[in-house]
Amino acid sequence: MLSKIISAAVHGIDGFVVHVEVYLAAGLPSFSTVGLPDAAIRESKDRVVAAVRNSGFDFPVRKVTVNLSPADVKKEGTAFDLPIAVGVLGAEEIVPDAKLDRFVLVGELALDGRVRPVRGMLPIVMAVKDGGWEGLIFPAANWAEASAVEGIDLVPVETLRETVQFLRGEWRPEKKARVQAKSVANGREAPDFSDVKGQAFAKRAMEVAAAGGHNAVLIGPPGSGKTMLAKRVSGILPPMNFEESLESSKIHSVAGLLGRGHSLLATRPFRTPHHTISNVALVGGGSYPKPGEVSLAHHGVLFLDELPEFNRNVLDVLRQPLEDGCVTVSRATSSLTFPARFMMIAAMNPCPCGYQGHAERECVCTPFQVQKYRAKVSGPLWDRIDLHIEVPALRVTDLTDERPPAESSTVIRDRILAARGRQAARFRGSGIHCNAQMSAKQVKAYCQVDETSRALLKSAVSRLGLSARSFDRILKVARTLADLAGEGSLREDHLAEAIGYRALDRAAALLS
Repeated sequence: MLSKIISAAVHGIDGFVVHVEVYLAAGLPSFSTVGLPDAAIRESKDRVVAAVRNSGFDFPVRKVTVNLSPADVKKEGTAFDLPIAVGVLGAEEIVPDAKLDRFVLVGELALDGRVRPVRGMLPIVMAVKDGGWEGLIFPAANWAEASAVEGIDLVPVETLRETVQFLRGEWRPEKKARVQAKSVANGREAPDFSDVKGQAFAKRAMEVAAAGGHNAVLIGPPGSGKTMLAKRVSGILPPMNFEESLESSKIHSVAGLLGRGHSLLATRPFRTPHHTISNVALVGGGSYPKPGEVSLAHHGVLFLDELPEFNRNVLDVLRQPLEDGCVTVSRATSSLTFPARFMMIAAMNPCPCGYQGHAERECVCTPFQVQKYRAKVSGPLWDRIDLHIEVPALRVTDLTDERPPAESSTVIRDRILAARGRQAARFRGSGIHCNAQMSAKQVKAYCQVDETSRALLKSAVSRLGLSARSFDRILKVARTLADLAGEGSLREDHLAEAIGYRALDRAAALLS
């Protein structure tokens, strides 16, 4: 007896339909699964047998063969438990065929027949809708995530028995309200910029970085406020539009980080990997490729604290994502591309001990130690960072100042929203959202300068030894400064400030 069930899986960050064929044949009892299953799928036979029997049904004492089609695509996870169990019951004619060719089934089974949640529900629902299927039968615990997609019949189930009853027409789930998008930013509000004492220059630079989506590095001694500044960036970034939210939410869904009770991401991701992270964990990969930290930070911020403490090989894999906004992971059987358009913020000390150039504390590092410390950040990576920000040690007067708090994140965010609004109007229909994403052609079109500004640029390139990439990035930052000022054209003071942020010789002096 043969039963055909429609299921779905995730390949990369996109869902695709899988046809589950269950065949019962005469012979010694056995259970085999074919179609490039992983270990979790091969182990499903034990879960399926126990779940079927504990749900009040008889499991056939026959030779059971399960085929997952397309058979040449690797499949992983536990989402095929429910369709396999329903396929077995369908082959036994316990479940009628009427709805089996109209509904897609996904879900993990517990031994007692309960249906447990699975990863990647959001891309699966999107694939089911795009495929034109009538509806989706899925774990009730995934309701919030699945309900983000409208225009499809959603059937959340708690148990295998409920699934069988629905397919028989004996039961229908109660209608549930769709869950609104929620923030999953560590479960708390982003800290406020008004908490930061002093550091007016660094605050201004972080505002510029957030307004244009530019990469930035904060350089200063321990305790100067580098990490405080970086962690407050998430509070001044503009909210994601629906397209951005959907893309980021798909990645978090596949990684299992969306969380129960959450639909789409409402705030931009802020990822802070530890400096012991590996290449694969940072950019993605594995035998079954999964997105890494750079993809989890898509449309958000990747914060690398203590930058030189990262392995140099790990840092160098950031070059392509920073330039192209995506990561391509190639394996023998497939090649996957994960989106990775993020804003990188890094923090570092000027030397191993941290006190080189400090006004009151003496540096104990030798020139060789400083050179070795500096060499961990390669020139090509340094060249891809738009703003190099000096964060000096705070003075006692800054710490004991009783004046009213500095500008709040709300005030700064309002200026950034206005600047981003000008960028959205400028780039409407082009597929980009901020100045940092401009192509060379767009830089030429939107970053025109007059003769005085051009002479200033020539002098900066000559004196600072800037590369062609640095030249373009200066113009992008200047464009952001003009947007913050509400100016349509670039002025000389915009170029001068942008060059100040790219002053590689000053940063080199701090590290030498």
